Amino acid sequence: MFIVDSHCHLDALDYEKLHENITDVVAKAHAREVKHLLAIGVTLSRFEKAYDELSKFDNISLACGVHPLDFEEEPFDEERLLRLAQDKKVVAIGEIGLDYYYSSENKAAQQAVFAAQIQVANQLNKPVIIHTREAREDTIRLLRDNHADKCGGVLHCFTENEDMAKKALDLGFYISISGIVTFKNAEEIRNVVRKLPLDRLLVETDSPYLAPVPYRGKQNQPAYTREVCEYVAALKGVSIEEMARVTTENFERLFKIHVQ
Repeated sequence: MFIVDSHCHLDALDYEKLHENITDVVAKAHAREVKHLLAIGVTLSRFEKAYDELSKFDNISLACGVHPLDFEEEPFDEERLLRLAQDKKVVAIGEIGLDYYYSSENKAAQQAVFAAQIQVANQLNKPVIIHTREAREDTIRLLRDNHADKCGGVLHCFTENEDMAKKALDLGFYISISGIVTFKNAEEIRNVVRKLPLDRLLVETDSPYLAPVPYRGKQNQPAYTREVCEYVAALKGVSIEEMARVTTENFERLFKIHVQ
């Protein structure tokens, strides 16, 4: 069995108390059949800082982008993103998008940075990894207006409604499910997942955040993708083996890579 964690922040895990190093994290994941990880960037400086260590691993792919809650940390540099994202280890532009829940006073700036990054993705023909919160209409509008259907992408850590899922699917996008689906108050998300086509689903941890039940309240890690995969399999009425196979194939198709 082969499970892919399609979204984790390996540079943000606790390497003082919980893990010895990235090799330790990868080994713990592999022991639970989680055999490939996609490490996500949130600023270009953090991507550069983590690159040398992460790029040593054949079973870690990278995404490079500027998160809507982090873009004010450093001036957005489109040329720098274009240069970094051309690296062969980089399979996607992300995590990018809009967040009006935590930051609504800078909507125009968020939208400009988001649009610019979609354009970079189209230039490089690499998919986008989308963060969206309290910004459904603007997220879909900007994806459409900037022709994100050309590069493709995924709504990561899905917490939206059925209508937004449908609009994303109509753009050819995938939907990635995190440990939130296991939370007691997540029935709306579970109802959407039950209706989603299997060939558009991914699973993720978003670690170190949002650990699934039974680890809720603890720091998340890629190994716990196993619990997410098992839970989604049950919702969809398929075996864990089938869900692992399908989500791995979906990952390969979206990110245009073969994982092993």
